[in-house]
Amino acid sequence: MRTFLLAGGCFWCLDAVYQQTRGVTSVISGYTGGHTPDPGYYEVCSGTTGHAEAVEVTFDESEIPAEVILDMFFALHDPTTLNRQGYDVGTQYRSAMFYRDEEEAMLFKDAIERNQQLWDAPIVTEVTRASRFYEAEAIHQDYYANNSYQGYCQVIINPKLAKARKYYSAWLRS
Repeated sequence: MRTFLLAGGCFWCLDAVYQQTRGVTSVISGYTGGHTPDPGYYEVCSGTTGHAEAVEVTFDESEIPAEVILDMFFALHDPTTLNRQGYDVGTQYRSAMFYRDEEEAMLFKDAIERNQQLWDAPIVTEVTRASRFYEAEAIHQDYYANNSYQGYCQVIINPKLAKARKYYSAWLRS
């Protein structure tokens, strides 16, 4: 098993797609990259903790290559906007990849280079050494699966799921 720590704006969006991805065994929403110990959702949303909303994605590389997990990451958010994803603005919504060792850092940098050709503007995703990951409150885990009827899910997450189905259907559970 391999685990990546990725931030692409709202963690609900990444969680929704990775939960439906073949070979993914766990997705945990949480906070990382900041200075406040054991932050809560509203603290992180305030933009004062330095943390980003992130997901810890654990997957089986014998079922799905790491490169596919990373390419999906770049397809599921706009990695060219600094500290912003759609209506969500602030460092807590930054695009970031948190590496645990140099091999992972190189894998992340290669993914940026590979995906840059898909974007007109430069990718601003930061590649940063992982710090402590704080699991988000229970309400944020499996958010889409438990709240798919809510407006945010309908307007923001459903189009991302449609995009994942369009480009990554071979990697999604049926």
